[in-house]
Order: sequence, then structure tokens, then C-alpha cells
Amino acid sequence: MKVKRNTLLLIACLVWCVAGFNIFRIGVLAYPTYVTIWNLLLSVLVFAVFQKFIFGRLVRKHTARIKGYAEERQFFLKFFDGKAFCIMAVMMLGGIGLRASGIAPDRFIAVFYSGLGAALLLAGIWFGCNYGKAAVAAATMPGKADGEDAKEA
Repeated sequence: MKVKRNTLLLIACLVWCVAGFNIFRIGVLAYPTYVTIWNLLLSVLVFAVFQKFIFGRLVRKHTARIKGYAEERQFFLKFFDGKAFCIMAVMMLGGIGLRASGIAPDRFIAVFYSGLGAALLLAGIWFGCNYGKAAVAAATMPGKADGEDAKEA
């Protein structure tokens, strides 16, 4: 199924928001017995590191790639490239394996997952903001009449 280029940003938004919310929820549910200033600061540190060095860059890179597509319509899974899908799969399998194995203590799950989930959720929100900006820009482009947009949908 092919979608408009900008719709890929919306798909990325939804995927990352769902993933981020779920991981954040797991961390928050594990947190009640571990709430300390130190643990909260560690969660903020995890958030900051992932946001600054991984997910912030990822959002910029994939937004630029999507905007750079020559054709307006793209396969709906092209919101990420192959490398990003591999990274996502490794992260998911690693996280599931870590929790299922019991190797990571609940305190680690609380602190790490809260920070990581918040960073993922923010990345999703940024994809959504980029979608909104692209949608407004497309709507205000000269020569785009309402009828033309309807034909493309």
C-alpha cells in the first residue's frame, strides 16, 4: 500500500508513540517501591542521553530522508530504512529477553525503562510535529487546489 510522503511521518509518529508509551508504562509501573531522588535523576539521565545522542538524531535523519523522496507516494513501511528496522527489532528482542529472563532487577527496569520510554515517546511526538509542519506547508503551497489534494488521497 502506498501513502503520501508526509503520511510516512505520521506513521513514524504513531509507531514511536505507541512503543514509547508502552516502555514508559512498564518503567512507571515498576517504579513505586524505588522512587528516590537518585533514581529519578538516573531516569532523567537515561532520557537525556537517548534523546540527545540517538532518538533526536534519528528523527532528524528520517524526516530528511522522507522529505527527500522524489515520488509523492511511497510504500507505507518506508517510514524507516532497513537499518532502523533492524535496530528496532534488536531493541525489542533485547528488552523482552531482559525482562523475561529476570536478569535485570525491577529497580533497573523502573529507572531505565522510564527514561528510555520517555525519550521514545518524545521522538514520536517530534515525528508528529514534523508531520504537522509538512501538512501545513503542503496545504499552503501555491497551485494546490482542494480538488487536487482530494485526487491524491
